[in-house]
Amino acid sequence: MADSHDNLDMIRKAMDFFNEKQVSAVLHAGDLVSPFNVKGFTELEAPLHLVFGNNEGDRITIKEWFAKQGANVCGDFGTMDIEGLHIALLHGINEEEIEALAASGHFDLIVRGHTHQAGSHMIGNTRVINPGETAGVLTGKATVALVDPKTKETEIIEL
Repeated sequence: MADSHDNLDMIRKAMDFFNEKQVSAVLHAGDLVSPFNVKGFTELEAPLHLVFGNNEGDRITIKEWFAKQGANVCGDFGTMDIEGLHIALLHGINEEEIEALAASGHFDLIVRGHTHQAGSHMIGNTRVINPGETAGVLTGKATVALVDPKTKETEIIEL
């Protein structure tokens, strides 16, 4: 998920969806915006990994509050291994950076946000995923993405 932009209703709807699907982890690719958004994630049953976007206001409090909840707050860029996949997580302001990370062949998945445009494509053997905007304000569609860890196939889900 990405670009939730203070929309607590859609954050909670996404958490309900992820719990229903019993996902192994949730990745948030930035633009939570305000610290109070931690309230929307309290019912999440899976581990949460998140990075900052370009609209985060109080990064110190966001990091502190999410860390208290047990989330992995990665700062501007994070890497993690989940179900055998080496993953890069970032907001993705710089398209050249995304392309270089993918072309490096170092990652199985790159999860990014920023553009609010949901999509998934391959660069070499790396799948680049933008789950779109969870907030649903710019495109009119609140979306998240599900990834099959065995095939790296991605499904964009409208909430």
